[in-house]
This record gives sequence, structure tokens and C-alpha cells, in this order.
Amino acid sequence: MSKTLVTTSASKAFRSCADLRPLRLWKSPSFSFPSKALMLGMLSTAARSGCYNAAMTELASRLKNRCFGDQEHPYRTFEREVEKFLNPDVTLLDAGCGYTAPVLSKYVSRAKRLIGVDLVDFTLEVQGIELLNQDLAHVELPASSVDLIISRSVMEHVADPKAVYTEMYRLLRPGGHIIFLTANLWDYASIIARIVPNRFHPWIVSRTEGRNEEDVFPIQYRTNTRRAVCKWAQECGFDIKLFRYLGQYPSYFLFNGGLFLMATVYEKLISRFSGLAFLRGWILVILHKPAPITTAKG
Repeated sequence: MSKTLVTTSASKAFRSCADLRPLRLWKSPSFSFPSKALMLGMLSTAARSGCYNAAMTELASRLKNRCFGDQEHPYRTFEREVEKFLNPDVTLLDAGCGYTAPVLSKYVSRAKRLIGVDLVDFTLEVQGIELLNQDLAHVELPASSVDLIISRSVMEHVADPKAVYTEMYRLLRPGGHIIFLTANLWDYASIIARIVPNRFHPWIVSRTEGRNEEDVFPIQYRTNTRRAVCKWAQECGFDIKLFRYLGQYPSYFLFNGGLFLMATVYEKLISRFSGLAFLRGWILVILHKPAPITTAKG
């Protein structure tokens, strides 16, 4: 891809968010993109200075509404895929459901049985949902007892993918599916997360995204590329029905309008070219457990 082509596309991406005065900054010949080290420094400084605003900055808010207002969030794309497999006879398991099973709660009364599994300590009961405090690699349920397994923003934390894939295969009935949404290893946020030690993640995320520190867990990224998903799926006997890259607004930079602006240009650029899709923030995967092949007697 030529430098001229990239520059032209970046310019078009900017124009899709026109009428924002800060964009004039990019037209200045003295402007240059900051290095990764500087970006990390800016992020850390901003967090230490307490500039995070739960309502986001005015500029970030305007950019988000103008440039991403009609773009479906990956969470909603994930939910639409899940809904395609739901019916009153389905047993649905959420792998890594969280303290209150927020995703699973959306499907109460839409499936026969709802099961949430996580290593967190469940302090509250969630009506209509069975909550199991168990490891995803060792779930105390019978084999072939689940029709659909879902997982949102969890697979990036799995330390032993083969054990988890194997257990999911055991739990699924023949013909069953796994649907998971997870971070893409090649997204800039994932790259930065790998550079920054896990012990600092809760503090940084709480100040840049406003999330509770107890909701941030160590990252592993062992099954967060196309190659890794294909490897584990093939080894464990799954068919891959869908592998799709998804993007979204740069949520990690809502606290700072300038950083959000730069990240917006980047998101628009990688969304314009299919060859850059592998840099988008999320991967959506659907795996299928094949049913046994039966031969007709005759």
C-alpha cells in the first residue's frame, strides 16, 4: 500500500468527521503523530492528573456522536448472533458471566435453562439463572448437556485455551455452537496492554474508562488471533462457522478529546481498507461441534 494512498484515505476519514475545528491541527506542516512511548506517557499523565470525566470530554463526545453515531457496537453485533440460536428448548451457558451475569440476564425467559460460570464470588442471586463458581476448564456439568455457549470479553483472559476449548466441546451437544467476542491481539489497545504489566491495568482502566478496578482481570491473549483460533478449534474438533473483525469508537480515549481525535482517524483508516481489518479492536467467532455422521443401513 503506497504512502500516498494511506495519506489520501486518512484525509477522507477526517472529512467524514468534518466541521470540527480541532481537525485543522492535522493540516499544520509542523504536526506529527506521537510515538508509542509518548502516547503511553500522555495516557499515564492524564490518568494521574485526574482528567478523566465520567461524562467524557466535550470534544470526545462530539466526535463519538458525529463519527460513530450510526455504527453498531460490537456488543450488539454479538447479541444479534446469539439471538439467532435461541429458542425455548435451548440450554444456554455463559462462559465468564461476571458478578451479575449482565449478558445472560438479557435472555431470561428466552431459553429453557440459563447457566453462568465464572471464578468470581457471586454475592447476589440472579433470578432465572444458575450461577456456578467454577473454572471454565473444569465445569461440573454432564457431557453434551448444553446447546449454546456464549462468552463476551473473556477469552483474552484464558491462560490455557486448549483446556477451555476441550471442556466446551465436552459440554456441547452434537450440533451445538460457541459464540464469543474477544479483543483482537493486533489492536493498539491490546498491544499497549501487553506492554503494561497486568498489575497496573485496573488502575489505568478505572481512570480512562471509569470501570471498577475489581472488574479488570489479567490478560493472556492466547486465543486472540485468527491463527490461534484456527489452531485450538481444529485440535479440539470444532468447525469455524464465522471469524469476523469488528471495530468501534476508541473507548479508551474518551477521557481526552485530543487522543480521541487521533484514535478516531486511525479507526476510520483501518475501517476503509479490508486489508487492514486485522487491526480492528474485536474478533467475533462462531464455532460448531459437528454431529456424528450416521450411515444409512440398507
